[in-house]
Amino acid sequence: MLEYIVIGGGFAFAAAVQPGPLQAFLLSRVAADGWRRTLPAAVAPLISDGPIALLVLTLLHNVARGFESVLKGMGGVVFLYFAVKTFVEWRRMRLGTTQTTQSSPRTLLQAVVVNLLNPGPYLGWSLILGPMMLEAWAESPAHAVALVVSFYSVMLFSLAVFIVLVGTTSVLGPRGRQGLLLASSFALAAIAVYSLWSSLT
Repeated sequence: MLEYIVIGGGFAFAAAVQPGPLQAFLLSRVAADGWRRTLPAAVAPLISDGPIALLVLTLLHNVARGFESVLKGMGGVVFLYFAVKTFVEWRRMRLGTTQTTQSSPRTLLQAVVVNLLNPGPYLGWSLILGPMMLEAWAESPAHAVALVVSFYSVMLFSLAVFIVLVGTTSVLGPRGRQGLLLASSFALAAIAVYSLWSSLT
């Protein structure tokens, strides 16, 4: 069982710390709304990955190239929307225009959508977690449960720490928030362009 706990936790940590659409989105919300309002969005993978895991384990075994391309195209459009939205928020903040902060439930919902349109979880469940979970289940259902629990425990904890660290750093004054918003906007735009280009090629 320890083997599956270590593998699940290690894979989750690697997935949580590498730059991606979800991390860029969370950065933009921390800059716009603060870490307290953004913190509930750390549980987004727990909500979005349920349907993904069910789809992969029951229907896909391996994610088809065509499905991945469609997903990247849809994701690219959504990421582009968030990039423009973040850029508008940066412009408003720079001009001193009053803006209403976004509610935590809305941020969580948007984070779930971002993750559902991110090919990463589909590939992770299809190529790594899915086969490993089936292997663990064949040994003992408890091993499969340990794998999944360790994965999501480390994933959610890592994302929560990421949000808090970014939101509480002393650099994040008014200018720091503006810079973070602008950087997040460019990061989301780059991810959008890459996703759209990948879906076509």
